[in-house]
Amino acid sequence: MNRYLMSVATGSLVLVYAGCVASDDAKDDGDVQVAQTAQAVTAIGDPLPGTDPVAFAEARDNFALEEEIEDGIGPVFNETACSHCHSIPVVGGSGTQIERRFGEVNNGIFYGYDGPQDNQGGTLRQLFANPTYVNPETGVTCTIPVEKEPASATVHNVGRRSLPLFGLGLIDAMPDAFFDLLVALEPAGQRGTVLRRASDFPDSRDPGQAIGKLRVQRFGIKNQQTNLVSFAGDAYINEMGISTQSCFKGQKILAFATDNQSNNKPPKAGCNMGDLAPQNDDGTFTDDAVGPCVGEAADEVQDDLANFRTFMEHMAPPPQDLSDPFGFAAGGIAFAIEGCINCHSPVPFVTPSRPFNGVPGNFVSFPFSDFAVHDMGSLGDGIGNTGDTVAATRRMRTSPLWGARFNTQFLHDGRAKTVRAAILAHAGQGKAARDAFAAASTGEQNLVIKFVNSL
Repeated sequence: MNRYLMSVATGSLVLVYAGCVASDDAKDDGDVQVAQTAQAVTAIGDPLPGTDPVAFAEARDNFALEEEIEDGIGPVFNETACSHCHSIPVVGGSGTQIERRFGEVNNGIFYGYDGPQDNQGGTLRQLFANPTYVNPETGVTCTIPVEKEPASATVHNVGRRSLPLFGLGLIDAMPDAFFDLLVALEPAGQRGTVLRRASDFPDSRDPGQAIGKLRVQRFGIKNQQTNLVSFAGDAYINEMGISTQSCFKGQKILAFATDNQSNNKPPKAGCNMGDLAPQNDDGTFTDDAVGPCVGEAADEVQDDLANFRTFMEHMAPPPQDLSDPFGFAAGGIAFAIEGCINCHSPVPFVTPSRPFNGVPGNFVSFPFSDFAVHDMGSLGDGIGNTGDTVAATRRMRTSPLWGARFNTQFLHDGRAKTVRAAILAHAGQGKAARDAFAAASTGEQNLVIKFVNSL
């Protein structure tokens, strides 16, 4: 057991319970800000302290808006509103929907069907397609086929559940070096991997982000995305089929600008809702484009993406349940002793004094995650990027534990219905903690479960 992490865990538990003198009235005196914690939030789904309530409510309404074909839904999609997948226990929470993915492994290397020659449209198999309809712009009757797995797939029907979105603005605000520190504190056998890549859409509010510049990946079951605006754009095009174009420092962002077609087959002529109004440089259509990236629009984020980002980044972490201080403390100690903290880091997240995204500065929260990926062995979902080794496809992001008591299912595919079942399913780098939990008395196991359900 890592002694440093054990001491951090103990100190963190004290800090969490004490609340760090948290209040909604924390004041900014010059360059000194009074620390606030998640305990300043009293109800699940509340915005972070200091958030404009009107702007937050408008962004939440946009997040909950149900879209139709005329709005750009499809041609293939998984849901018609963001809130349909994120509604438990409130808008922005988790969901019961399970998306489906597939892939192929040859000679130990993963292939994701994302090349121009395979015509399968990547690893995501969208579950729905637009019904037969008449395109009002062309008069053409259109029928979009539902996607199917290719016969050559060797990784089949992999499930991924909808994740809760609470507290993500606090995570977006953290500097890259913080995530490096978290994994450096972990024992070698359980040490996670911090992933970095260039953002699909850099956030212009952050001077440290730029096109082509690497940033720590921190969002998604596999840490696919580096920031919340990219996270929003990726979900909009892949889960709802709505394509967008935005701007960054005068350059068009087209990462989310091309509609997914069923198994990547081009639609019949006249069946794109925008066939009469191509808006991209290559003549293809984008559902929601902002147009030329000049003047005041040089850094324009498409309206829906801007609202989704606003909603996600200003949702507060769930308030902790500290009604049983003894059970909380005893469970936290057992959680640490069994090695759960080797991945579910107890280190407090403290936002910078002046976060680029407008969340509160010096805000203390405890997501109980390192936001790194770990080789989870047989628990890994087997999905990766083309060219990944099988070992890389087993990597999964450490799921944050805040708000666990509000979940109705656990693990990446929702197979576990209880915290106990989720712990006992751990494998790979999580096996040692699983074995320690399994060997513990029923009373100690119950304390660990109680602790997780208090976060």
